[in-house]
Amino acid sequence: MNVAVFDTDDPRFDDAVAIRELVFVEEQGVPMDRELDGRDDAATHFLLTSEDDPVATARARPYDGALKAERVAVLPDYRGEGFGVAVMDALESYAADEGYDEVVLHAQVPVVAFYERLGYEPEGEEFEDAGIPHRTMRKRLS
Repeated sequence: MNVAVFDTDDPRFDDAVAIRELVFVEEQGVPMDRELDGRDDAATHFLLTSEDDPVATARARPYDGALKAERVAVLPDYRGEGFGVAVMDALESYAADEGYDEVVLHAQVPVVAFYERLGYEPEGEEFEDAGIPHRTMRKRLS
């Protein structure tokens, strides 16, 4: 298992987008123009590979003094094997290295428990994004 950290100029960005397209657009029905929202250039991207195969991705960008984790996705055949935890560990390590003391995210409601196991706490009410119920969650890093 290996995690790369890069920006949109890196050729691995195409692999990250391919995972996002499969998970969010094809599997969950998110419109492509919502998935590719114009914020990728302002983000840092993470790609987890297993035996050189891209299996998970995430992006992170500054958000109200915190680092916001977004577009966290694991290919269906690799779910439940620790790849989501690994990509979030890499994102959190990056956040700490960059001086952030908090990571925030908008979790789809079905995966709130996953983020709670990683130490994230839900806040506020449920809201809808792209037709999918979400909850805001935060984790203090220090």
